[in-house]
Amino acid sequence: MSPIPANALAGIRILEPATMGAGPFGPTLLSEFGAEVIKIEIPGQGESVRRIPPLVNDQSLFWADLHRNKRAISLDLRKPEGQRLFKELTRQAEVVTENFRPGTFEKWGLGFETLRQINPGIVMVRVSGYGQDGPYSSQPGFDRIGLAFSGLMHLTGYPEGPPLRVGLAACDWLTGVFNAFGTMLALYWRDAQGGNQGQVVDAPLYESVLRIQESTIPQYDKLGIVRGRQGNRHPGCVPGDNYQTKDGRWVTIVVPNDNAFAGLAKAIGREGLLIDQRFQDAKGRRENQEELEGMVRHWVAGKASDEVVRIMNKAKVPACLLYTAVDIISDPHIAARNNLVQMEVPGARRLKTVGVIPKLSLTPGQIRWAGPTFAQHNQEIYQGMLGLTEKEMVRLKEEGTI
Repeated sequence: MSPIPANALAGIRILEPATMGAGPFGPTLLSEFGAEVIKIEIPGQGESVRRIPPLVNDQSLFWADLHRNKRAISLDLRKPEGQRLFKELTRQAEVVTENFRPGTFEKWGLGFETLRQINPGIVMVRVSGYGQDGPYSSQPGFDRIGLAFSGLMHLTGYPEGPPLRVGLAACDWLTGVFNAFGTMLALYWRDAQGGNQGQVVDAPLYESVLRIQESTIPQYDKLGIVRGRQGNRHPGCVPGDNYQTKDGRWVTIVVPNDNAFAGLAKAIGREGLLIDQRFQDAKGRRENQEELEGMVRHWVAGKASDEVVRIMNKAKVPACLLYTAVDIISDPHIAARNNLVQMEVPGARRLKTVGVIPKLSLTPGQIRWAGPTFAQHNQEIYQGMLGLTEKEMVRLKEEGTI
């Protein structure tokens, strides 16, 4: 049966007065499956993400990708008239997603208790550095702060080197996934399980990374061991590392079990390892890891990257070239899966970017347009949705409210 084009989240309207990455990314994910997202920016200057490089003809590629599928309006929530308009928008919304310092929306008269009086079904997603309560709740947060406070930065890097951040704003994007997940849980309980009312989704940066800390906390609690940096290695996969090839590229090889180890030993011409008692189980391989890693490193260094991956795959040993953007764009598997799509970006023509993930068989997501221009949808929202007159629009703009 062919997929039936449909929007799984049609009818869900999200107001997004959130900035940077962690707050907006959740609504972006939901917009790809049909949710209507209204991006709210401060009049005159817009969000700072619009100015984050790389830029093409003064257009931020970061903005174009992060805010795809959204409508954009300008509104100053610090002004009484701006607060009134936000409340009117809330009457017709399902969700509000914000990431200001806890207490800011309450100061503006827009806290959850106020909004739920206007719309009892409203779900309020609150992204912050440390959460809405607790002794650190008033402190500012950022991706790097979340990585540090969650313990992940301590674990990243080599044992003999300093702690490192990962190569992307992982805390921001993971928090965005959790805020989207929390949004759907709140809506499902409200609509499908008879809850009939909205609730707050409290999604701090550090908790999203804390949730993926594997066994680091139980390990310290029961064994008194503080897990440290391990570089590219993992105690459950030996040998396993990144190795440089003859042509200067890097490949990663992972040996997660006895079968994979047997395949590796035969592939690199070291069948004798299979009868060496030191390497008969995972424990023995961990105790003799340096010797094993040296053998693999030497073998890989004498071969081209494509040859290494081909031989490992034939031996049923997980292996992959370390991809760059060049490799991703040219890879036939990524093309076959339609992982990359084209977007029309004002001033930048067509932009290739990552498509919708995950893929649903009956209600697939879609990218309808790139991040909107500043205040692009003011007329559509204020006049079409709220019924304001042209005269009111002029006044609000002159006052700096929109």
